[in-house]
Amino acid sequence: MWDSAQYLRFGGERGRPFFDLLARVGVANPGHIFDLGCGPGNLTVTLAERWPSATIVGIDSSAEMIDAARAHDAPGLSFMRDDIRHWKPQALPDLIVSNAALQWVPEHRELLTEWASWLRAGGWLAFQVPGNFDQPSHAIIRELAEAPRWRPLLRDVNLSRQSADPADYTELLAEAGCEVDAWETTYLHILHGENPVTEWYKGTGLVPVLAVLDAEQTADFLAEYGERILRAYPPRSFGTVFPFRRVFTVARR
Repeated sequence: MWDSAQYLRFGGERGRPFFDLLARVGVANPGHIFDLGCGPGNLTVTLAERWPSATIVGIDSSAEMIDAARAHDAPGLSFMRDDIRHWKPQALPDLIVSNAALQWVPEHRELLTEWASWLRAGGWLAFQVPGNFDQPSHAIIRELAEAPRWRPLLRDVNLSRQSADPADYTELLAEAGCEVDAWETTYLHILHGENPVTEWYKGTGLVPVLAVLDAEQTADFLAEYGERILRAYPPRSFGTVFPFRRVFTVARR
């Protein structure tokens, strides 16, 4: 279902929040690091570069993403397919990282407190989630999914969920006994191409929608979505401005 090549079309823009998140992680010599929802592994491998003596495991539920991730090679680095909702660590984590994955998990607040409880004393939990679900890019998906033509086909599709605000994650993890640093950033990406916002979401938010449509339906849905997206994010002479809010949390046990 997931296409790593499509996802990586905007690899630079998708990767920037990961590095902004990790910049606030102060773990010195971690033994075990887990990247939950690692995708194609292009960011996981940078953890091995920063902490070359650590054992690092990338976890993702998508077979396609794990296949792509296994092309990355570094000492101590491995990847395995698993659902992060049910994953349990084989060793006490010094660092758990999750980059733009928890928005797919409705019960992720409960999951975060469980992850925090597994950390070694002094261990770190760092995650970021999109916080732009009220923006046209997502609102248009929801509106189309409710339209008469598409509702019978899409009513059972799980769309990505709303994240919480920094204050909510702060309270949640502080009550779990962690020191918490939470914040938000709105990036103003300048994207290039004929309809780049549509191309962006073909690699993420539209994936579960397109997975249940046949080729003709996919073409029609993308035409409707793309037409509305162009009105919401009109191209300029220098590219298309795409605001993207993200919510970050770093917690230390």
